[in-house]
Amino acid sequence: MSTVGSYLKKHTEALVKDVGVEPACELTGKSKATLGRYYSDHDEHSDRFMPIDAVAALEEAASYPHVTAALAELKGIGLTFDGRYRNTDRPGGVNSDVIALSQRFAILMAEYQQSIEDGVITVNEAKRLLRETTQLQQVLIEMKLHLEEETG
Repeated sequence: MSTVGSYLKKHTEALVKDVGVEPACELTGKSKATLGRYYSDHDEHSDRFMPIDAVAALEEAASYPHVTAALAELKGIGLTFDGRYRNTDRPGGVNSDVIALSQRFAILMAEYQQSIEDGVITVNEAKRLLRETTQLQQVLIEMKLHLEEETG
């Protein structure tokens, strides 16, 4: 499987798990097995990818647009969330963002330290690091939005 295909499958899996498998089935009208094939790294499923309408439905329910962000990253594009589609105001401000950023970074560093203790980062360890990196990225996005609000 190509590096791009593998990258998209990992982000598809993150999207499904963010929403939850059962809710993802309901939102897309797909079975658990079908959803699993979309992010399976087995050779027989290497050419299967989630349809864009299913991605859109899941990203509407997800805490982060995993697949959209992955596609943007592959083209060297950064995403900016402006919050226009949110139904509620984001709590806190820059001060709480700085605290959250420090906490998330500490968690990432702890995961990294634990992962490299034996000199090898396993697949599961890499997934945990990726999950923490994504959480750190989300805090940075929230911080950026708060800063943009303050500068008018």
